[in-house]
Amino acid sequence: MHAEPRFHGPVTVRTFTQLFSCTPRGAWLARRLVAHRMDVWGFPYDGDAGENVTLVVAELAANAVRHGRVPGRDFRVRLVLRDGVVRVEVADGRPERLPVLREPGAAGGGYGLLLVSAVAERWGVEPRPGCAYKVVWAEVRVWRPAGAGLEPPHRRAADGAGDGGADVYRGTTRGQTRGVDRGTS
Repeated sequence: MHAEPRFHGPVTVRTFTQLFSCTPRGAWLARRLVAHRMDVWGFPYDGDAGENVTLVVAELAANAVRHGRVPGRDFRVRLVLRDGVVRVEVADGRPERLPVLREPGAAGGGYGLLLVSAVAERWGVEPRPGCAYKVVWAEVRVWRPAGAGLEPPHRRAADGAGDGGADVYRGTTRGQTRGVDRGTS
């Protein structure tokens, strides 16, 4: 007996990747650029989804600059929006220094990872054995699939601007160059 193949509907995936200098200015630019990208994707600056993702990026980028800095190496921010979840990934050059959730005020402890754990559904670290970097990631829900409550934001058609995201439909990509989302905004 053969099972009938199941049809899987189209899936839209938006990605954004950028390298930043491992400096306080680089962390500031990462936060600003991510806030802009979320707005382009339809999550306004003053909306919960955009603010939550921007907060997570700000905290993880600050940690990359403060604790993951290696002279001559940048840090990378990557966003992937799929099925109502934005996965934030920040890669830095110190694979041996893994983040630890501590109480604020404890030696070396601040509010950063507490904020990330409060805003994100999940977060973690992917050490890359044998590599010169590690990835700290967090997943932030920005909307629920159809029929489950919140719906995805609608494209802004009034100004004629596209979303600039890399759309993936059955394995093909559009609007992506070298892994970096080159939006039209």
